[in-house]
Amino acid sequence: MHETIRKKYPYLYETHLHTSQASACARDTGANMARACKEYGYTGIFVTDHNWGGNTSIDPRLDWDRWVDQFCLGYEQAKAKGDQIGLDVFFGYEAGYDGTEFLIYGIDKAWMKEHPRLRFATVEEQYTLVHEAGGLVVHAHPFREEYYIPKVRLFPEWVDGIEGINAAHHQYQGVGRDKRVFDKSAAAYGRKYHFPMSAGSDIHSVDLFGGGVAFRRKLESAQDYVRAILQNEDRVLTDGKVWYDKDGNVIG
Repeated sequence: MHETIRKKYPYLYETHLHTSQASACARDTGANMARACKEYGYTGIFVTDHNWGGNTSIDPRLDWDRWVDQFCLGYEQAKAKGDQIGLDVFFGYEAGYDGTEFLIYGIDKAWMKEHPRLRFATVEEQYTLVHEAGGLVVHAHPFREEYYIPKVRLFPEWVDGIEGINAAHHQYQGVGRDKRVFDKSAAAYGRKYHFPMSAGSDIHSVDLFGGGVAFRRKLESAQDYVRAILQNEDRVLTDGKVWYDKDGNVIG
């Protein structure tokens, strides 16, 4: 079954990946992450390091331009390595609001530099700014329960989609409670509001989980991914072991 799915959807993308250059919780550099993902068989990756509201490793005292320059180093190193080895590398980031996190796609470094008020934007303002730029806001692991998340908070009016499958929940299912329940709740939430769903590994090292979104065709750019999600294009989701349809139902 898995082989049939992969043949039908051969282009696999990691949509949730951190590098040690910008995420304090990550252990490997952008170059090493790109190399590992290429060896695994990904077509492309999105580097989504933690921003100023999350577990960033960038000094918050820096002026905005310098902060953005340093923040983008993990992505830029991954992109350079990807260009060398034939891996598509796209830019994004993970925005944090007191433990609630959003994956931002379809914007770039230049746009960030032009919008210093991002640093102080509310969830609602973030959505407006990203949309003005033609970007995408995806609620990351919306039902995750962890020590750093004071409570589950949902913003159905201020997101374009949700991360229905987070591979980290499936990797650590034997530790304490079964964390797969977080994704079951996310998928039900997505179906209720008719949100397009994505999947990613939330990976922090080269010990890959294999999660992501697979398409029938090769994506042309980050903006192409934005269009594909907003238009709910045909795709499948995976946690690296199990495959799901685009609504979060198990198919193999």
